[in-house]
Amino acid sequence: MADVVIGLDLGTGGVRAIAVDLQGQPIAQTTRSYPLLTPQPGWTEQNPADWVVASLEALSDLTQRLNGHPAIALGLSGQMHGMVGLDADGQAIRPAILWNDQRTGKAVDAIETAIGRQELIQRTGNPAITGFQLPKVVWLQTEEPQAYDRLRQILLPKDYLGYVLTGEAVTEPSDASGTGCLNLAQRQWDADILNALKIDPGLFPAVVESTAIAGRLKSEIASRTGLPAGLPVVAGGGDNAAAAIGLGISSSHLNRGSLSIGTSGVIFVPCDRPIPDPEGRVHLFCHADGGYHLLGVTLAAGGALRWYKDTFASKLAFTDLMEMAERSLPGARGVLFLPHLAGERSPHLDPDTRGAWVNLSLAHTQADLVRAVLEGVAFSLRTAMEIVSEITPVHQLLATGGGARSNTWLRILADILQAELIAPSSEEGAAYGAAILAMVGVGAHPDLETAFEILPENNKVVQPEANPAYEAAFERYSLLYEALKAVR
Repeated sequence: MADVVIGLDLGTGGVRAIAVDLQGQPIAQTTRSYPLLTPQPGWTEQNPADWVVASLEALSDLTQRLNGHPAIALGLSGQMHGMVGLDADGQAIRPAILWNDQRTGKAVDAIETAIGRQELIQRTGNPAITGFQLPKVVWLQTEEPQAYDRLRQILLPKDYLGYVLTGEAVTEPSDASGTGCLNLAQRQWDADILNALKIDPGLFPAVVESTAIAGRLKSEIASRTGLPAGLPVVAGGGDNAAAAIGLGISSSHLNRGSLSIGTSGVIFVPCDRPIPDPEGRVHLFCHADGGYHLLGVTLAAGGALRWYKDTFASKLAFTDLMEMAERSLPGARGVLFLPHLAGERSPHLDPDTRGAWVNLSLAHTQADLVRAVLEGVAFSLRTAMEIVSEITPVHQLLATGGGARSNTWLRILADILQAELIAPSSEEGAAYGAAILAMVGVGAHPDLETAFEILPENNKVVQPEANPAYEAAFERYSLLYEALKAVR
């Protein structure tokens, strides 16, 4: 039977495990879910023990589906930015604080007072951001000092899972660069930043390459999952970087990025040097291929359309909404929609901004409102893409996520972004990318460029068309954020 590698992606809603043969074909996959904890408004946490139970169940289930295919490696991916604090016995001192937690506003201010926003951006690629790991550590210092005193190790979510599987605590640059304290040029922890905050750099794990073997599967884990003891566990990547690897997006091909339209909207563009936006309006992280990437995020993309459906059109299917949008016109007959339903990341970094429709009249219809939602998300992404394009060129985006399955939305996005969009023939996500990284990590392929050759061909291409109605609408859209600040 052919060898397989396993990719394990520790998401916010659940864990996904996939087995892939060395030609890139998925053999089996499974998922398990776990709860999200919200003990206070604006707080999001999860119990690391829940991750472990779900992951071991998923691996055990996957092993039973392999039908004799031997597993030769396991690669990791997961939700970024979270904080798992361990004590001297390797036990979690409290629930993990997640990427979308908003409790750290004062900690962000304290970090930028101690280091300075511009220096942070130059060193780490980003300003201090509430969701990142470093502000969580500062919050723990000030708000839960007894817990902080017990702290002996700080890990990211997927790296905690790797620690449980292997007993080794390591991380890799693509995930570590989302903490807020990794020096991007050196791809190592920035001791100057940590010392300025009175945080021991020794609390953070060693940084290895994304294709490095982080450790080997412990015998007790092997017996619980059916996987072989000593199985190489490869460091892997943060979810965005791993998903990009699964699409073949590399910093050696600089004109090609990805566009994900899920609950959030994400533009991912690789670059070969760590050049941040001077104002920190888009993120700069390490890529899992040894390069770097820029990231622009709209928090409510598909989430905005789902909100509309649930609130105003619960009996309609998403396909019905798309057909309705087709009955309007480019520019939505003057209606504009600001998709800031959950605050906004790029370019405003403003958790308090809110959404709006404007320019409504008695002549407007539901079709105009739906189309305005689709266009508003595209305008928001264009705002981020224009910043990215000032740093590195991008002309082609692989479009993924539920929103990319709509021909209507794909056409709107292509025309507003003025980029060629390609819908991949298959989309397996971050777990698949983690498996590709694992293949390279154990030498099944000599390097990532060779591994990319096994990825399936893409055949659905949407070429952008210039439309003056979109250009005029985008000019008006660009005024909305500042204009609506006064009415929050």
